[in-house]
Order: sequence, then structure tokens, then C-alpha cells
Amino acid sequence: MSLSRLTLAQFRSWPRLDLPLDGRPVAIFGANGSGKTNILEAVSMLSPGRGLRGATPGDQARQGVGAGWRVRAEMGGRMVETGAAPGEPRGVMIDEKAAPQSTLGSLARIIWLVPAMDRLWTDAPEGRRRFLDRLTLSFEPGHAEAALTYDKAMRERNRLLRDEVGDPGWYRALEAQMAEAGATVTANRLAALSRIAGAQEAGDPQDFPAAVLSLLPGEGFANDPDPQALAIRLADGRRRDLAAGRTLIGPHRADLGAVWGPQDMPAALASTGEQKALLLSLILANARALAGETVVLLLDEVAAHLDAGRRAALHARICALPAQSLLTGTGRELFEALEGRAAMVEVEKLEGASRARVE
Repeated sequence: MSLSRLTLAQFRSWPRLDLPLDGRPVAIFGANGSGKTNILEAVSMLSPGRGLRGATPGDQARQGVGAGWRVRAEMGGRMVETGAAPGEPRGVMIDEKAAPQSTLGSLARIIWLVPAMDRLWTDAPEGRRRFLDRLTLSFEPGHAEAALTYDKAMRERNRLLRDEVGDPGWYRALEAQMAEAGATVTANRLAALSRIAGAQEAGDPQDFPAAVLSLLPGEGFANDPDPQALAIRLADGRRRDLAAGRTLIGPHRADLGAVWGPQDMPAALASTGEQKALLLSLILANARALAGETVVLLLDEVAAHLDAGRRAALHARICALPAQSLLTGTGRELFEALEGRAAMVEVEKLEGASRARVE
């Protein structure tokens, strides 16, 4: 099952786009600001959440907050639609019937890599946690619900801590919720890393070597997917948490560790090109590990920091993946190795509106 047609209406720079898809990779090229990434963002809205830019529905409407937008896709004989009416939250329709956003996660596993993620290994742990949870969500659509349950209970506990509430009775129920949901979050993350590691071993190590991945627990917390153990640690840490005014241990403090395989070097110390190759290695492994599912891979400006050899190697792997891939770049020459094997889409912006020419 794959995307066979994508239609946009009043989304970002696109008044309208009708893009037929035949399962081949799609290479989208054009000048900066022409609307290439907007196509990828529209596809990312066919998954739960705010998409690859993390934008609110009002920011995605072509004519501003007071307008609306729509994304429709034919997917394995099913019609999937999402959009926002003027001033309304985003809705989802599947086969003309309203559906919750969470349903999208079971229809297709949409994975993306965008230029902002190039700094993943040197930025704060929060970004790596988001990246890890996005990978995890591709394997376990219910992961988002567990993470939201944990975060909601933690916010309530933090409010008690800030108010300096000392009665343990107020904490027990919240800590029980955090322990159950947090143990699920940790178990899901560990399972995702295991599947990624297994899929990396199947890849060619020459251009995109495997990384050694780990879930770093954060100070005072072990990555133990046992709710009782987490509940005990939360209870034992109340005095310290009261002094800090916030919860200091738990899955919300975890970090994603990665060691660049060929040189046994922490990812943060690798070169810019090696860090990019490492990210691509993980994304490719993610797609391979999802064989049997409907997988859509969105790669925005992936040619950055890659030499011609690595670009050709990447395109060969993309063609071999059990996934539907959409890539963007500033020029057609960046996709030379895909000529004859991919749909070519040239994008330009005229009079403030994006237009496309499909080959």
C-alpha cells in the first residue's frame, strides 16, 4: 500500500497541487523558497501530530490564520484527508468519515529528515528525545498516548512541587500514573533501538556505517521498564524534587547516545559529513525495519554535506528500500543517479504561488 495521488488546496505556498505518484522515488527540485519543503510538510500531515515543522493549523493556511487548507491522499484504495477550516483545529477524514488523528499512525509510517536535524548530535538532549520518540512512534503508534499520559501526570506533580505541597497522599496517584506510562515509554524506546540496530546490520557499512545506539538514562534514573521500580524512585526523590520545584528523574530526562561505528567516536565529535551520514543511516535503518508496513520517507535537502559518491550511494539505497521516498534539492543535478528511476518534479514560484511540472 502506497500513496498514489497527493492533492493540496491552499496549503502554504500552494493554491493547488495535484501530484500523481506511482511508487517510485520522487525528486523535487527548485530554487530556495519555491515551495519544495511545503510538499513534504503536507505529506507529513498524514501522520499524527504537527508535522515536520511543528506548525499550528493557522500557520499552514496559504491566505493566513483566517483561512483554511486541505491535504488529500489516495493510499492503497483508501482516501485520507486532513485539514483545517478557518479558525478551527485540524481534522481527519478517512473514506469520508471523521477519524481521530491517532488513526493516521496505523495507516502509514511517515519518517522525515530535515536540515534542522543536522545539529541533532550537538544540540540539547530534548531534540534527541523528540527524534527518538518519532522513531519509536513509527514502530508503536500507541507510544504517543503513553508519552502524553506521562507528561500530563508529571506536569500535575510539578505543580504540587512548586506549591511546596508536602502531603505524600497528593503525590501517590500521580506517581502511579507516571510509573505505568513512563515504563511503557522506556520499553517502547528500547524496543525501537533494538529494531533499528538489527536493521542497520543489514546495511552496507561503506557509505552509511552503523552506529552503536544507547538510551542514556539521565542522572539518578535507570532505564528499567518496570513501573514499580520507577514509582519507588519517584517517591524516594520527592525531597530533592521539592527543593528543585520539578521532577528530576524519569524518562523525560533520557537521552539518545550514538557512537560513530568506524572510528568508535561519539557522534557529537564526528565531522559534519559523518554526522549527516549517521543520521541518514538511522533513517534508512528505520525504513528497512518497517518492511511490511506502508512507509513514506521524506528527505529534505539531503544532499547537503554529502559528496557525489555518498549521494549516489544514498539514491541506490532509497531505490532498494521497501518505502516510498520523496526528496528535495535545489537542482536536478543533485538527483543524477535517480534519472530514469524516479519521478522528477520541478517547482517554481510565480506571483507568490508555487507551481510544479512533473516528468
